[in-house]
Amino acid sequence: MSPDSPTRGSVRSAAEVNEQIRALWMRAGGTLSAQERAEYELLVVEWAAAIRGDVIEAA
Repeated sequence: MSPDSPTRGSVRSAAEVNEQIRALWMRAGGTLSAQERAEYELLVVEWAAAIRGDVIEAA
């Protein structure tokens, strides 16, 4: 995990995480290295959790 990645339990909005995912893809030029792929996978899990939190909050 990169130094500026969130620590476990931190809360960011789905939009914030989505922006970080987009920035990662832009930096990578569309092809992820193994390290970038690992970062991407963590971001997707965080994004999904944020989306679930939004859905629960809306209910």
